[in-house]
Amino acid sequence: MNTHFINIKQTSVFIIFLFVAFSGFGQAETSKWKAQLAIGVNSPSDNGFVTGFEAKPINFPTINLGIQHMFKRQFGAKLDFGYNRIAHEADSPYFKVNYSRINAQFVYDPTPVLGFLPIGMGIVAHTGPGFSIIKPLGTYGANKTSFVNVMAGIEFHYSITDVLTIYLDTSYIYGLSGDFDPVTEGYGSFNGNLLTATIGVSYSLSGCYYCD
Repeated sequence: MNTHFINIKQTSVFIIFLFVAFSGFGQAETSKWKAQLAIGVNSPSDNGFVTGFEAKPINFPTINLGIQHMFKRQFGAKLDFGYNRIAHEADSPYFKVNYSRINAQFVYDPTPVLGFLPIGMGIVAHTGPGFSIIKPLGTYGANKTSFVNVMAGIEFHYSITDVLTIYLDTSYIYGLSGDFDPVTEGYGSFNGNLLTATIGVSYSLSGCYYCD
């Protein structure tokens, strides 16, 4: 059983656990709680690697899991976890990186004031600080690092029912990190920015509290 399979299996168990836990909690609430799950790809910035190490421009998977609470119809907050795998380019030394993050984000839904959107469509913007954890695999496993990040993104939602939407999310994670010193600490590691694109589902755990 390889490391990649173990990581995916552990992530799946974690996702199922949170969905069950928050489902029981959320249905007893009168405010609007949402659970979100998305999967997609990521693209790391070139300057996040030391000279000689390059990553694929597009990497899979990116997995995002979040819990969102809307305080008002248009304003809310969410706490979300992200897992990203980054792999080496063909002409680079072999390496793989697990990039995990957790972010607390402000959420803004301008849909009610955007009269041009088709029925069933919605837009949600999100931004906030977080913490990134970088874990190289294999030969360079000792070169772990972590740093503060700031994340911003936009989601395009399409309603399936009053409580269920599918959505496309594009986000940029800006890493507030310093240079590797010494450079050897950067072999097989990463300290840059990350662009992600995912598709997922958003489910209201507390019913259609803010439905029109």
